[in-house]
Amino acid sequence: MKSDNLGNKIIEVLSRGNAGAKYNYKQISAKAGVFDKQGREKIKEIIEDFVEARILLKAGRGHYKINPKYLSKETTGRNYIIGRLEMKAGGSAFVISEKKAAGTNAEEEDVFVADGNLGNALHNDLVKVMVFPSRKGKRPEGQVVEIIERSQKQIVGNLHINKGIAYFVADNPNFRRDVLIPGRSLKGARNGDKVIIRIVDWEAGTRSPLGEVIHVLGKPGDNEVEMQAILADNDFPLGFPENVEQEAAKIDSRISEQEIMRRRDFRQITTFTIDPADAKDFDDAISYERLDNGLHRVGIHIADVSFYVKPDSDIDKEAYLRGTSVYLVDRTIPMLPEVLCNNLCSLRPHEDKLCFSAVFDLDDNAKIHKEWFGHTVINSDRRFNYDEVQEIIEQKQGEMSDVILQLHQLAQILRKKRFDNNAINFETEEVKFKLDENSKPIGVYLKVQKEANFLIEEMMLLANRRVAEKAGKRTARQLPRTFVFRVHDEPLSDKLETFKNFVQKLGYELKTSSHKAFTNSMNQMFEKVKGSNEYNMLSKLSIRIMARAVYSTDNIGHYGLAFPYYTHFTSPIRRYPDLMVHRLLDQYLAGKPSVNKSQYEEYCQHCSQMEQKATDAERKSVKFKQAEYLADKIGQIFDATVSGISKWGVYAELDESKCEGMIPMRTFDDDFYYIDEDNYTLVGLHHGHDIRFGDSIKVKVVEVDLLRKQMTFERVDS
Repeated sequence: MKSDNLGNKIIEVLSRGNAGAKYNYKQISAKAGVFDKQGREKIKEIIEDFVEARILLKAGRGHYKINPKYLSKETTGRNYIIGRLEMKAGGSAFVISEKKAAGTNAEEEDVFVADGNLGNALHNDLVKVMVFPSRKGKRPEGQVVEIIERSQKQIVGNLHINKGIAYFVADNPNFRRDVLIPGRSLKGARNGDKVIIRIVDWEAGTRSPLGEVIHVLGKPGDNEVEMQAILADNDFPLGFPENVEQEAAKIDSRISEQEIMRRRDFRQITTFTIDPADAKDFDDAISYERLDNGLHRVGIHIADVSFYVKPDSDIDKEAYLRGTSVYLVDRTIPMLPEVLCNNLCSLRPHEDKLCFSAVFDLDDNAKIHKEWFGHTVINSDRRFNYDEVQEIIEQKQGEMSDVILQLHQLAQILRKKRFDNNAINFETEEVKFKLDENSKPIGVYLKVQKEANFLIEEMMLLANRRVAEKAGKRTARQLPRTFVFRVHDEPLSDKLETFKNFVQKLGYELKTSSHKAFTNSMNQMFEKVKGSNEYNMLSKLSIRIMARAVYSTDNIGHYGLAFPYYTHFTSPIRRYPDLMVHRLLDQYLAGKPSVNKSQYEEYCQHCSQMEQKATDAERKSVKFKQAEYLADKIGQIFDATVSGISKWGVYAELDESKCEGMIPMRTFDDDFYYIDEDNYTLVGLHHGHDIRFGDSIKVKVVEVDLLRKQMTFERVDS
């Protein structure tokens, strides 16, 4: 049998029936009808070639499965799509294609999956769906034929025991299956406990899977219990495995003279860090010196995590799984063990530290005359917080004021150039809580971005874009190289048109004929409404029309920042993609060949997913604290702004605390209402009592559900 026929046979074996099956080469040979030794050896060779080409994936020791991305209509003979299953609390379920879910402006329609066609699939699982022949005018519909990847290895919820039968109900309303827990699998959990479980068995044709408790969190409503539940529900571990902690403890903290000699020495150059006052790790520092030729030499020094964390080490594997650090309201869950993020890789003042740096010689107009990338050693002179630097900028005096004011001036020029080059000026508000010693919220305030923040932001953007261009831009003399980009697609066309028509009715013209016209008109609109409730409304709506920024090996540029090349280089302590970028840049500076593109694209997709999960966890922790903050304010009346309209009700955000709750639709009994989606409005049919996104209203807090993180409001007539 010829090699190409054997290759087709291998693909056919791994694609037929349960396409997620995992076989070793002997099993594949048997199913392909090859039993002789020579034929088996040939199949083994082809499998190795297919693994290298990412057509097949390793699936445990000596076993293989087909890469789901290789499956298509052409290779299977049927119409299949791969995507994430999105189950709604109301009962419907859809599959969102991988391309569309990645945040690109894909036009594929979502595929509806009826309950009877879900099989054993769960919310957010990566599934293969067979799409039924469509009828004209009808939405696509299909059936799950394979679960490629479970979205969650662990599930969080409450345990209920009734008449000796234990069952588990997930916190996530989209998880629409109760899980039966046999008595031997309770692990000491009691009725009403919040627990973490995993599914251990699910027979085909049965509605409820079997599970086992893997961690008892405690009583629902307790701060520690709820924060741990948020982490676990988003697949973040509650601690580091023992092998990772042991490996971290063995890292030598001493920096040898030989290592220093291999690096560019910045220890005698003025260097400092600027971070929030409560920061525990400092992963970036700025150095400055005025050169004899009048140029400004600015160094952006980033903790050299790649020196301490080697590929495929236990620490590296754990960091990749996490993908990112997570910032909940009352704690940080680091990507790396504390000995690294708070000690070895933290650029603390008056300590020699190893860095990977981007150094630029700039003129008075912030034009780059020379740039250099490489490994350095620094010794920071001072740790500033943002408030201290802001005071120096405003007062034009203070410690190291000459350096800070010069860097501020360069940052202002870089910032202006960026907006002149069609970047969008998004300035969103960030809610912060004042917590007591028990982590109970006693106050709320908004984090405001000022010039000190912009100084650091522009320097980090400068390093990120120049690193991306250095490593990722193809030249005439150089073959294309695989690189990790941070990409941001153009706005979603259908939503953009709706938004354009809406703001036009408010008196603002949004031009969409070109990138330049769009960003200029957006920035002009934001400038006109800055400081008003209308600004908050319009900035939130504008973010909804934008695609999501993701990591990718395919560079499409960054639309929002208006950079043709952009990456994340500046935070390897807290973001795994930055660690990948450090390693790739190091390889390419040394003249080494490109890495495998498909493998790194897989890494990018994983990191993008973990970033989204971290964002979801952070939002949930904010919602929990908002609910806690309002729990003792039942009956109180607040000024609010309409922040959303749905078939369930009207969402309102309290002006002072930014806590968001819902006014249920059932309470709107003074008229017959319908939703005008194009105008973000709830329209009263008979009496003209319209409620529009952004309207100022008064509401009363009527109910707070701490466990569901939900707040219910009631309209109050002014």
